[in-house]
Amino acid sequence: MRSYPILLLLLIGLTGCQTTKIPMAEKPSTVQTAQHFEVQQTRTLAADYLLFLPDGYNTNSTQRWPLILFLHGAGERGNNIWTVAKHGPPKIDTQTTNFPFIVVSPQCPDGQIWSQDLLLALLDEIEAKYPVDLHRVYLTGLSMGGFGTWTFGLSHPDRFAAIAPLCGGGDTISPFLMTGEKKEALLSLPVWAFHGAKDPVVPMEESERMVGLLKRLGAHEVKLTIYPEAQHDCWTQTYANPELFEWFLKHSR
Repeated sequence: MRSYPILLLLLIGLTGCQTTKIPMAEKPSTVQTAQHFEVQQTRTLAADYLLFLPDGYNTNSTQRWPLILFLHGAGERGNNIWTVAKHGPPKIDTQTTNFPFIVVSPQCPDGQIWSQDLLLALLDEIEAKYPVDLHRVYLTGLSMGGFGTWTFGLSHPDRFAAIAPLCGGGDTISPFLMTGEKKEALLSLPVWAFHGAKDPVVPMEESERMVGLLKRLGAHEVKLTIYPEAQHDCWTQTYANPELFEWFLKHSR
């Protein structure tokens, strides 16, 4: 298994404001731990995930930390949890210090797509177990994880302060039919989507369709960044840009 300096793997079995500048220096992260969690619901749910704890986590027991839930793409499915760190925030975590988020990055099993039941149970567990700032919980993902971000984020808009789906798409019927407090939460959910204009895997129109829907519904803050020359990989430049994480921290629920 690949060795990471000063880095321990977190494997979890799941059964059942002020803007901060984000440095991107390539240095190893300092805190990760290993845990095991089990929960029994109407059916067995299982997942492993990586957990990043920011610098200073253990020095101030009263501090509440913002949380990023990251959903990987189809290529990182399986049972080798380290493949989850190939892209996105988990990769940044292994290279960066002073990244001011708790980051949870679950792994989807082979042959499956993201399960809302599993993600919801995992999010509940993390929020109960760790000092998460419940007003600053963020969701992001790429490709299959971009679809998961649209689906999970728009289905549970009250759980997130902001979401950032990359090269994904989603269901336009369920958001359109929302009413009451759930619709109010949806319309107040900040969304920043990203897509490559030359994407041969997930057409750019998928993101345009979702963003267009939210705008028609009257969403307060929704925007789409298109990279004119990018193909499917729009995540490298997106997650390398500190502006995304600064944007997250500007928002609270």
